[in-house]
Amino acid sequence: MQLLNGYKINEFINKKPVISIYELNHFFGKGNLTKQVLFNINLDIYPGEIVILTGPSGSGKTTLLSLIGGLRSCQHGSLKVIDQELCGAKQNQLIQTRRQIGYIFQSYNLLDSLTARQNVEMSLELHNHLSWKARQARAVRMLEAVGLGNRLNYYPENLSGGQKQRVAIARALVANPKIILADEPTASLDKQSGRDVVELMQSLATEQGCTILLVTHDNRILDIAHRIIHMEDGYLQGHRA
Repeated sequence: MQLLNGYKINEFINKKPVISIYELNHFFGKGNLTKQVLFNINLDIYPGEIVILTGPSGSGKTTLLSLIGGLRSCQHGSLKVIDQELCGAKQNQLIQTRRQIGYIFQSYNLLDSLTARQNVEMSLELHNHLSWKARQARAVRMLEAVGLGNRLNYYPENLSGGQKQRVAIARALVANPKIILADEPTASLDKQSGRDVVELMQSLATEQGCTILLVTHDNRILDIAHRIIHMEDGYLQGHRA
């Protein structure tokens, strides 16, 4: 039986996919300027999997990630995320799906005018059932979980790159999402900080039972994946263990 970094494939494929993509195509531009950037993408990702997507710059990795996250409109094919078809989905359906996804980006995307705690709290604003005090308490607990309990009221300018990325991880995980989408989360970090960040993602996501899809050029972190998929020129090239 095929193994993925020590895991039996059947441990995953006996579950219902949390992300299911079939014959997905995507285009930029219109008319004579139309350019196809994704070609016949077929991919299933299962609950609890950590999947790394690799490939050269411009190969379509970030475009695919943004479609899965509902940040771009799906054009052709089928893209189901947590049982919601995103191709042709209405805005309120996209919002409901986004509420179940955590996003981590290379550039942190923290608001400089907000403290670490306030940046994390922002991720809970769509969750109307939570009171302000509940949102604050969750943000504090998550920052403590990522080792920043003593930096709650620090602004981004007073945090290191690794600390900013930890805030970004806390923000992504604070709402207990079913999926984490990470785009080059270690690109601007040194070797040790990058390693610390992905191991933290791995540990916290495993505790919460969510799926991770991570785009990276960083060969130093490939060992955290259950499955590695390569993309080139808009095509998925298969996977390797």
